[in-house]
Amino acid sequence: MLEVSAQAFLLFGAAWLLWKLVRSYVYSNVLSNLPGPPSESFVYGNLKQLYNPRGWDFHRELGEKYGHAVQLRGRFGRKMLYTFDTKAMHHIAVKEQYIYDEARWFLGVNSLTLGPGLLATTGEQHRRQRKILNPAFNINHMRNVTPIFQEVAGRLQRALQTIVGDSPKEIDMSKWMGRTALELIGLAGLGYSFDSLVEDRPDTLGEAMKSFVPALYALSKYLQFYPYIEACIPRAVRAKAAEWLPHKKFQRIRALTLTMNQRSKEILDAKKAALERGDEALKCQVAEGKDLMSLLLRANMNAEAADKLSEDELIGQMSTLTVAAVDTTSSALSMILHLLAKNPRVQDKLRDEIRAARDGGKDIEYDTLVSLPYLDAVCRETLRLYPMAPYRFRETREDVVLPLSEPVRGLDGSLISEIPLPKGTMVFVGIMSANTSKKLWGPDAHEWKPERWLAPLPEAVLEAKIPGVYANLMTFWGGGRACIGFKFSQLEMKVVLSTLLSTFTFALTEENSISWNLAGVIYPTAGEENKPSLPLRVGLAKA
Repeated sequence: MLEVSAQAFLLFGAAWLLWKLVRSYVYSNVLSNLPGPPSESFVYGNLKQLYNPRGWDFHRELGEKYGHAVQLRGRFGRKMLYTFDTKAMHHIAVKEQYIYDEARWFLGVNSLTLGPGLLATTGEQHRRQRKILNPAFNINHMRNVTPIFQEVAGRLQRALQTIVGDSPKEIDMSKWMGRTALELIGLAGLGYSFDSLVEDRPDTLGEAMKSFVPALYALSKYLQFYPYIEACIPRAVRAKAAEWLPHKKFQRIRALTLTMNQRSKEILDAKKAALERGDEALKCQVAEGKDLMSLLLRANMNAEAADKLSEDELIGQMSTLTVAAVDTTSSALSMILHLLAKNPRVQDKLRDEIRAARDGGKDIEYDTLVSLPYLDAVCRETLRLYPMAPYRFRETREDVVLPLSEPVRGLDGSLISEIPLPKGTMVFVGIMSANTSKKLWGPDAHEWKPERWLAPLPEAVLEAKIPGVYANLMTFWGGGRACIGFKFSQLEMKVVLSTLLSTFTFALTEENSISWNLAGVIYPTAGEENKPSLPLRVGLAKA
């Protein structure tokens, strides 16, 4: 009996070892057989090329030179997959989204800085948070917040009129779009006014929110090493070491995080107190209880015990939604204004459409505004060509086989129609390549042409069944982790643009060359400067 047991154990062990060897060969061999650029270093692989602020050509080359499934190298020579294959993206973003989950370093860093909000949670916790947040982003609420957006846009309009006066002036529109985006999400999101747009009034929370993404991105080359730090250093030791670590950039993000957490808690406590006093108390607040957080608190109070969010989760949502909204919206508005300055014909055509809809200067009602065809075309085309948040990393939570819509040719000449990926593989989804594929969008895919949206989309685009939630694009992702506020952002942009273009003209300046920089959220710089800046010549439009 013992002899049979020993034989069975040895047989099982040999089978297990054989499986491990076969698995290692199959998974490693297929990924290694994919084409891809050479690794720059063993420590960083291709990461510095991916994260290079001026790396637009590298990202374009990945799609155009190497195809829709590419081998990259990550930290310490780790194999990574880059893909924008439509079938693969459907599996990653929709069908098997919890196998292809957010990278652990991404979740960990967001949890440490923003708290347990949408960008730091996964699985059941993430589903529960989206379930309770979803009603705050429906169409009925969009109609309710439209007057709030219009009031903020009106303040911006008056502030710029004061600066411009009787003759065109050079104005840093990146700065003004940042201030405006912060006030928009402040009022409509938190029921809190950050900036009157009339005077420079310091606000510690507002400054922290605006500074967070640039400060975090300054640490980007270290962030992917977070899992190693987490695994090797106990949490209590990490917390203590954070207080005295002599690293200016790290201490900067730590200070911003502490400010955001403290001030968000103060706002949350005030809202809870107002809710307890009743609806009349809410109506006395700046957004009259129509802001996202007031709706969220009401929903949370009425939710089943199992669905309720903790106070830490509520604070996490405040920081997450605000930070996510400010830089993306301000950069999108800045990019559109820059493109309109470069294309005066488009600018004039858009102004004519907006003025006709304003009917003598009145605010445009929600249903009319979202239906303006040329305004919508300008927004869609800009977000197609320039996704504001271009990076999408995923990490496989188990061994999985990723299918492709069509095979790629491996380095050995074989055709590869599916890619086995071992647990822990990093997958980089090429949003820019998906949005600008010449095979789908035609030979002019890399050109900015709003008119393409005024005609039926190419059959190739429609047949590809791109899994994005917006306009057959991957700009706002898809599936259960799609951007929950993409309609909110679209409305903000259209309100601001319709207000500005009815009053002002925007032109390029002769002195400054504008560059757009890749980052967690793309941003403009002028000349040799490193800080965000978009100087444009702003004048009054003729009546």
